[in-house]
Amino acid sequence: MKIQGLSQEEVRQRKQQGLVNIDTGVKTKTIGQIVLEHTVTLFNLLNVGLALALILVGSFKNMLFMGVVICNTAIGIIQEIRSKHMVDQLAIVVSNRARVIRGGVEQEIPVEEIVKDDYLHLGRGNQIPADCRVEQGHGYLNESLVTGESDLIYKQEGDLLLSGSFFNSGDCIARVIHVGAENYAAQISSEAKMVKEVHSEIMSTLKKIIRYISIILLPLGALLFYNQLTIPEATLHDAVVNTVAALIGMIPEGLMLLTSSVLAVSVIRLSKSKVLVQQLYCIETLARVDVLCLDKTGTITCDRMQVEEVQVLPDASEQEVYQAFRSLAVCSRDEGATIEAIRAYFLAEDTAAIWKAVDIVDFSSERKWSGALLDNGYTYVMGAAEMIAGQQGEDILRNQMGTRRAILLARSRSGFGPEEALPEELEMLGFVLIQDEIREDAPETIRYFCEQGVQLKVISGDGVETVSQIAMEAGIPQADQAIDARRLQSDEALEEAAERYQVFGRVTPMQKRKLITALQKKGHTVAMTGDGVNDVLALREADCSVAMASGSDAARNVSQLVLTNSNFAAMPRVVAEGRRAINNIQRSASLFLVKTLFSICIGILFVFMDMRYPFQPIQMSFIGVFTIGLPSFVLALEPNKDRIKGNFFFSIITRAVAGAVTMTLGILLSYAAGAVFHLSYEQTSTLAVILTAATGVFLLIRISLPFNALRLALLIFVICGIVGGVWFVGDFLGLAELTWQMDLFVLGVGLINAAIFAGLYWIMEKIKERKT
Repeated sequence: MKIQGLSQEEVRQRKQQGLVNIDTGVKTKTIGQIVLEHTVTLFNLLNVGLALALILVGSFKNMLFMGVVICNTAIGIIQEIRSKHMVDQLAIVVSNRARVIRGGVEQEIPVEEIVKDDYLHLGRGNQIPADCRVEQGHGYLNESLVTGESDLIYKQEGDLLLSGSFFNSGDCIARVIHVGAENYAAQISSEAKMVKEVHSEIMSTLKKIIRYISIILLPLGALLFYNQLTIPEATLHDAVVNTVAALIGMIPEGLMLLTSSVLAVSVIRLSKSKVLVQQLYCIETLARVDVLCLDKTGTITCDRMQVEEVQVLPDASEQEVYQAFRSLAVCSRDEGATIEAIRAYFLAEDTAAIWKAVDIVDFSSERKWSGALLDNGYTYVMGAAEMIAGQQGEDILRNQMGTRRAILLARSRSGFGPEEALPEELEMLGFVLIQDEIREDAPETIRYFCEQGVQLKVISGDGVETVSQIAMEAGIPQADQAIDARRLQSDEALEEAAERYQVFGRVTPMQKRKLITALQKKGHTVAMTGDGVNDVLALREADCSVAMASGSDAARNVSQLVLTNSNFAAMPRVVAEGRRAINNIQRSASLFLVKTLFSICIGILFVFMDMRYPFQPIQMSFIGVFTIGLPSFVLALEPNKDRIKGNFFFSIITRAVAGAVTMTLGILLSYAAGAVFHLSYEQTSTLAVILTAATGVFLLIRISLPFNALRLALLIFVICGIVGGVWFVGDFLGLAELTWQMDLFVLGVGLINAAIFAGLYWIMEKIKERKT
C-alpha cells in the first residue's frame, strides 16, 4: 500500500497546534549575563568601592591592587564564555534535512519543520530526527550513542526508532510519534544544556572567606575611618588612605588570582597531553575523586571486537569450519562489530576458497543468528548457541568458555523453514570466541587508580556477563560482583546496589544518573567517563565528568574534561596535574591568609588606639608582592604528586595563624619603640613595614622546607627585593630613612619574632596533625 502522508492542510493544523519538531532545549546564559555575573560580585564591589575612595582624595599610586582584581575577573569571564560556546554547540540530532512524504509526494524539509504524524523515508546513514514507528520496510539501527547498546538492532514494522540513533542499513517508512520536547533525545538534551556549577572545596572556601570578611569589613571600616579622622592633626586624605590600606589587607584578592592563574596553567599543561579542560575547578574535583565510574565502550574497550580463538568440536572438520565462516562472512548482508570481527579474521586469508550463497537469512536481534544455504549443499548458521542448539549448545560453550561471547557454527542438510526458521537436524561444528578489544593502556591506567585508593565501577548498557568478563580482563577489582540493572526496579534497590556491586550491565541512561547520585549520597566524590548520549545524564550529575572526543557531541559538550585523542591513559596525568595545582595552592594560600588575619587583628586594635594606622595601600602592595604574590606563584607551579589530605580551609588557617600573631606583635612593639624613642609617624610606620615583611620571610622559609635550588633562589630574590625597596625607593613607598637606633630595634625584635613564630608554627602543625 502506497503511503500518502499528511496533506498540506493537516500539516498547517499541526503547526498551529505547536506539534512541530522545534528545539525546545534550555538556553544557556548570554555573554552579557556572564560578564555581569563575574563583574558585579561582592569581591569586586568591595575593591571598586575602595578604589573610588582613593580617587576622590587623589591618591592614585595606592590603586595598584585593582590590577589583581581586573586580571581575576578577566580569567573568570574568558573561561565561562568558552564553556558557554561548548555547551551551545550541543546537538544530539545533527541532521539538517529529512525526507518526508506529504500528499503522496516525497520531499526534503528541514528537521525543524517536521510535524507529528509525518511519514519519514529513512535509509542507510540517516540520523533519526524525531521518535517514530516503522510502518513499512526494515533495517538495522545503531543506538549505541542513545541507549548504550553496542550491537546493531534490527527494526521492522511496528518497532520504535529513537531520535538521535542512526540507520545503518536497510530502508523504511516511519511515522513520527513525538516532536520537540517529547523526543527522547530532546529530553536528554534539555537536561544536558542546564549548566551545572562545579563543586569545588577551594571555590567554596574562598567564597566563604569573602562573605565573612565583608560582614566584618563594612562596620570595621566605618569605625576605623572615624578613628583615623578624629586623631590629632588628621586630614581627610590620611584617614581615607589609612583606612583603605587596612581594608585592602583584609581582602585576599591575590589568592583569588593565584587560584585562577594556577588552574589556567594546568589547563595549558593538560592540553599538551590532549586533554581539553572546559571548567577550571574540575581539575581540583578530579584530584579529590574516590569513585570513578567507567563506561565500557570507548573507555575500557576500543569500540571494536576481535576474534580471539576458533574452536572446532570433535568429529568436525577444521577446514570445513574455516571455509564455512569465510563463506558466511562474504555473503552476509549484516553490519556490526561482531560480523566485522569475523570478516577481519577469516578474510585475512585467501578468500578464493568460499562457497557461494543460494539463500540468505539476515541476523535479527530477536533470533540472534544468521545463515545461508551454500552451493555445497549444506545450510550453515552462526549466532548465539542457546538460540541455535538450545540448552545443549549453551552448556557446551559455558563449560569451555565461561561467560565470554561466542558465536556457534552449525550445519544442516535441509534448507530454512517457513518464515526464515532454523533448518532441521542441525549439527554443531565449532565456534569462534569474540571479545571486545581492550585498550592497550587500560589495564595500566586502571592499576594506577587502584593504587591511589580510587574505587572503580563499570556501568554499561551491554549484557552484564560480557561487561563483567571485560572488566576482569582489564583488571577491575572484584569485577565478579556484577548485576543486571534490569533487576533493580526500585530506587532503594539501586542505592543499595551502588555500594555493593562493581559492575552494572543493561543500565538505562536514567539508572546511570541514579547510580551516580546514590554514590554521592554515601559521601563519595564521583567521576564519570563516557562517550554516548546515554551517558549524558550521568556525566552531568557526576562531580567530575570526562568524555571521549570520539563519542557523541552531547557527551563532549556536557563534560568538564574531554580526552581529545580518546585515550583513557591520559587520566593519571590529569589527576597528577590536579594534585600539583591543589597541593601547591593549599601551601601558598597560607601566605595570603596571613595578611588577611593580620589586617583584621590590627584593624580592630586601631579602632581603640588613638594613633594613625601604620600602613598605606602602596606599602601593603610592596609587602604583598615580595612576601606573598611572587613566592606563591613560583611555589604553586612546582611539581607535587602528593595525595590531597585534609580540609582546605583548616590546612591554610593553621599555617596562617602563626604569621598573623607574630606580625601583630611586631606592630605593637613598633609603636612601643616609637613612644619610647619619640619616633615620628613615618619612622614608626617604617619599622612596622620592615618587621611585617620580615615575618613574611619567616613564613616563606618555613613552607619552603626542604629547600631546593628554585626555593633557595626565590628566598634570596625576595630578601634582596625587600632590602632594595627599603633602601632605593623608600621615598616612593612613604618610608623614612633608617637610623642606627632603628636598625638595632629591627635586628633585636626580628630575632624575638623569629623565635615566637617558630614556636607558634610548631604548635599549629601539631594541632593540624591531630585533626587529620
